[in-house]
Amino acid sequence: MRRWAHRTHLAGFVALAAAACARGERAPVEAGPAVTDDVGRRVTLAAPARRVVSLLPSFTEILFAVGAGDRLVGRTAWCDYPPAALAVPSVGDGMPPNVEAVAARRPDLVVLYKSGPNVTAAEQLERLGIRTVLFDLNQLEELGPAARRLGVLTGRRAAGDSLARAMDSLTSQRPESPTPSPKSLVFLVWDNPPIVIGAGSYLDRLAGLAGARNVFHDIATPSAQVSIETIAARNPDFIAMLSDSGLPPGYANRPEWRVVPAVRQGRFLFLPGRLFGRPGPRAAEAVRELRRRLEAAP
Repeated sequence: MRRWAHRTHLAGFVALAAAACARGERAPVEAGPAVTDDVGRRVTLAAPARRVVSLLPSFTEILFAVGAGDRLVGRTAWCDYPPAALAVPSVGDGMPPNVEAVAARRPDLVVLYKSGPNVTAAEQLERLGIRTVLFDLNQLEELGPAARRLGVLTGRRAAGDSLARAMDSLTSQRPESPTPSPKSLVFLVWDNPPIVIGAGSYLDRLAGLAGARNVFHDIATPSAQVSIETIAARNPDFIAMLSDSGLPPGYANRPEWRVVPAVRQGRFLFLPGRLFGRPGPRAAEAVRELRRRLEAAP
């Protein structure tokens, strides 16, 4: 009965289409996937993308998480997770992109982080007939929208929506065990000149979810240059830094940095770059790991 109904429906559609053609009308054409990216462009594909180049590790992780990892034909040298990503050919650093190397992969979609050089690269790729999409990804709140749109563009809408709901749920959480005096930290990404993370970065949000306080939360931008004296005046409990080695940084013994108590006392939090260096589907894991390291620190 079900098969009969399906055939009847199909026959009816064919009859309507034939009648429309007889009247000089065009039969309805199903539109391909379409999204609006973060520079306001409407990006429409003829069909779900089958050959994708990802130019940011976060996008690579999202694509694998929504089940579109097999669509990847190009990645940056920094896209090292999940391990299966390493089997995808590299097109270089990705910032700025090597347009020739990207085009050589014959993609039908290139996913780029929204920045000035990448906007220019996207325009160059579009002139070559290669569709591009640009997304912001500085804050955790931007993960959900990115996952949804990548799911749409790759034909993995349900998986994209599911991942987005998980990301949205994480960003709506409060710290599990808020305390009157949470441990404070500074995310130091460069020492000369000192560059720290502000409230515009996902790392600031991770700290809050882990029950810590970023002493530069009052800076609205993702990062900013400050003085060593300002860091010393704010007196963070810990210096958090992305490092896979766990070795004290070279500046720890420099006289000018010894004015910062956390440096002088060797209170560093070494955070693995592969987990903390990018916003992505493992954000909840990063929150748990940061909380564990804060609790274990003396």
